[in-house]
Amino acid sequence: MTISNMENLSVTAIKSAKCGDKPFKLYDGGGLYLLIHPKGGRYWRYDYRFVGKRKTLSIGVYPEISLAQARKLHLVAREKLRSGIDPSEVKKVEKLTKNLAGSDTFEAISREWFNQRMLDKSESYKVRTWRILEKDLFPAIGNRPISKITAPEILGVLRKIENRTIDIAHRAKQTAGLIFRYAIATGRAKTDPTRDLGGVLKARTKKHHAAITDPKEVGRLMVAIDGFEGTIVVKTALRLSALLFQRPGEIRHMEWQEINWHENRWEIPARKMKMKVDHIVPLSRQALELLLELQKHTGRGKYVFPSARGASRALSNNGVRTALRTLGYDKDTMTPHGFRAMARTILDEVLNFRIDWIEHQLAHAVRDATGRAYNRTEHLEGRRQMMQKWADYLDKLNSK
Repeated sequence: MTISNMENLSVTAIKSAKCGDKPFKLYDGGGLYLLIHPKGGRYWRYDYRFVGKRKTLSIGVYPEISLAQARKLHLVAREKLRSGIDPSEVKKVEKLTKNLAGSDTFEAISREWFNQRMLDKSESYKVRTWRILEKDLFPAIGNRPISKITAPEILGVLRKIENRTIDIAHRAKQTAGLIFRYAIATGRAKTDPTRDLGGVLKARTKKHHAAITDPKEVGRLMVAIDGFEGTIVVKTALRLSALLFQRPGEIRHMEWQEINWHENRWEIPARKMKMKVDHIVPLSRQALELLLELQKHTGRGKYVFPSARGASRALSNNGVRTALRTLGYDKDTMTPHGFRAMARTILDEVLNFRIDWIEHQLAHAVRDATGRAYNRTEHLEGRRQMMQKWADYLDKLNSK
């Protein structure tokens, strides 16, 4: 490398300097120099010694950093050095701080929160939450520093969602609040602006899932399901929705490894349950026959009801719903969730089973007289008999 021994470098000297075959330096004094590369690049550098070691500080690129600016930055670095501070380390810290500031956006913290806090949530909840973030919140406030976001900003986003769907607007507010509280806990925000938005959204309309509860109509439904001409996956999902009356998402995400063939029961882990408690579903003879037949078709994969798009994904939440529409049942007559109300009503009013057994089998929060929550094996034998009686009753209705 060629070295030009110049002191008090001038702008004229810099502009007149020609690139050579090798890099060379134009010195300004005190260790500050301009490094000129053969391809034309010009870089301000400061050579110094710290704790006996030779070090070089990158000050910037010429002409973005002028000679006068380079001299000021050089003086700042020398002052730090006189105070026993390594200017190169200071620059590293400043760069790190800048990068961290970039990670303090609403989107960056949301992604961090999602990866940290959503591990134990159900797949359906994860999908719903991510859809709200990606479709509604990120486009509006994703690039904003989370500590700068105000309540009016959030309200503006929620109003747009509210014009489309009131329920999703409430969910978006709840999700944003969880993220703001995570940011507070991790030192990236001081307040949660969603707390100032209580009561500003339109009230949710209480949803009632349409269900068939009249025994004669239930019989017609079972006959219709038997005549369904769709895939064996969807047809079996329809039948087991009636026989097992669990939540639609739990049915769709049933896994083969959850079937206890020895005990004739479906064992659902807490992480997949709404109440976050392990749940046991006794399998009737009819349910076992359906599963054994379906196993020939999907038993090599993870899911009992795989998606038509690929065995690595569970059946879409539209699968059973669309099948019901195909059979002639609109959303005001019967829904996938309606199988639960159907079973609860008839088990109570027609078959006269104990309410606590029914509620437990529905995976609702059930407590005994002392307020203690029942465990998953509570009244298991009675519930097993109830599930078999229910399956037999559906067969009886189907044959009429």
